[in-house]
This record gives sequence, structure tokens and C-alpha cells, in this order.
Amino acid sequence: MLVWIPQGNRRMQPPNRLSLPATSILALGCLLGVRAEDPTPRVDKSGYHLFNPVPREAMREFSTDRPDQTESAYTVDAGHFQIESDVFAFSRDRDTSVPGGVVNETGTFASVNLKAGLVNHVDLQVVLDPYVRSRTTDRGAGTVDRVGGFGDITTRLKVNLWGDDGGPTAFAVMPYLKFPTAKRGLGNNSLEGGVIAPFAMELPAGFGLGLQTQADILRNDGRSGHHLEWVNSVTVGHDIVGALAGYVEFFTVTSFERGAPWVGFFDLGLTYGLTENIQLDAGCNFGVTDSAPDYNPFLGISLRF
Repeated sequence: MLVWIPQGNRRMQPPNRLSLPATSILALGCLLGVRAEDPTPRVDKSGYHLFNPVPREAMREFSTDRPDQTESAYTVDAGHFQIESDVFAFSRDRDTSVPGGVVNETGTFASVNLKAGLVNHVDLQVVLDPYVRSRTTDRGAGTVDRVGGFGDITTRLKVNLWGDDGGPTAFAVMPYLKFPTAKRGLGNNSLEGGVIAPFAMELPAGFGLGLQTQADILRNDGRSGHHLEWVNSVTVGHDIVGALAGYVEFFTVTSFERGAPWVGFFDLGLTYGLTENIQLDAGCNFGVTDSAPDYNPFLGISLRF
């Protein structure tokens, strides 16, 4: 689930500035995953599907694609459903390259990722932004522009290739399509898509590692045609006390569009498991480059049934 909504002046820098060789790490991790042996007994769940749910006692551990920007490598069990939602998310960025400065602020309310387990190791996801509110303040010109309304709709299909039901590593691929349903001024009115590849690994001392690489085909900013964007991230999490856990993350976006600067984030967050099927989360993503939003706090909840 994306909690950062890019503004029109966001541009990414050429690929030779990418500071995180996540694809190399991911390739190494995948190799380790293929060779790793998992002694955990497996339950045969191949016969279950959307209309024949996996029994409760055979379900895998609750795993969500939020709150970090790195997606989970695990799918929802066949025949079960998951709701992952922002209660509220806010993004603020000040562009000082314009005389007087321009401040872009965006809030999303009840943004939600609806998931359904289709078969073992495959789930379908629909991401909705029921209400987005954007305000742009041009301090030099003394103007304020506001727009609010429904956002874009994104559909995603996650296919886990290994590790869904046990093992030290897990890997998945997730193609997606974004449909231009947003109100004018909130989106770019273009069909866009790509593929996401998340990887997870158990580390010593109870730490967990998540890696992601992603290729997107996006419309050029203000011009016709499309360009490739390359996303990479790494996140490390650990239990703190009881059901409370935390994570730190580094997230980067590199665009192959001419003149686009590099975007980087440093993220912090917490999760708290109320039950085996309910999780609360909160955190903040901090831009570490001028082209990224200054900060992006959020509060969310996830449920499985």
C-alpha cells in the first residue's frame, strides 16, 4: 500500500546516481533461498481455493504489505480476505526552487488495499483511495489551490514462488495496473503499470530482512510518451516487546526520464498485533533528497478474516 502521493514537480535522477544495489542483494538472496533447506513439516494446501477456504488451523502467519513501502513476499491464504488501510496519511513538501517557495500538502483518508486469496500462493488485490485532499500554496504568487475527491484504482496479482508456508526465505512477483479514475488535479489521467518483486529473509537474533525491486512504466511528466522508473528498497524489522515491533527502511526511486532527479526516503514505523488477525501501525517516511516529500506520517490498521 502506497502512502506517498507524488506531486507534479517530483522528478528522479539518472540511474548512475542509484545508491542502493538492491537488485544485486536480491539476486544473492534468491540464490540462498533456492538452496536453503526447510525442515518445517508442510501441510498440503494445493486443493484449497477462493470457494474452499484453507482451515483456520492451517493458515500461515498474518503478513501485510504495510506499513513499510517494501511489499510483503507472502500471500493471503486461499479463500480468506484481508483489508489493509490507512486511517489517515499526510504528505508535505516545500519546493524552494520557486521564488517565495511552493508548499504541496496531500492527505488521504481510508485508503485501502482489499485482498482475496484465490488459490494457494496467489492473491488478488485492489487498492482504492476513496478520498484524497491536496493543497498547493504558492507563497510567491500568494495563491492557494485546493482539490479533493476520489483517487486512482490499482489492481495487483501477487504470486509467491517459494517460502509462503515456511522456510528462511520467501520470494514473490506482483504485476499491477493503475487505472486513471482520479478526479482532475489528483492524477495524471493515464493507464500505468509495472511489476514488483519482494523478497524476505530471516536474519540471526530475531531480525527480519525485506528487499524489493520494482520496474514501472509511467507517463512522462507534462509531455506525451512514457518512461521507465526503477524502485529499490531494503527494510529491517525486529520485535520490541510483546506484540510491538518496529522497522527501519531505505527506499529509492530512479527515473529514466531525461533530467529527472533521484528520490530517496528513510522510513521508521511500528506495528502492534491486537490479535492474530488484527494489526495496528504508525510511522513516518522522511525525504532525504530535495526531490522527495519532506515528511509523510501515517496511521493504519489491517484485518484478516
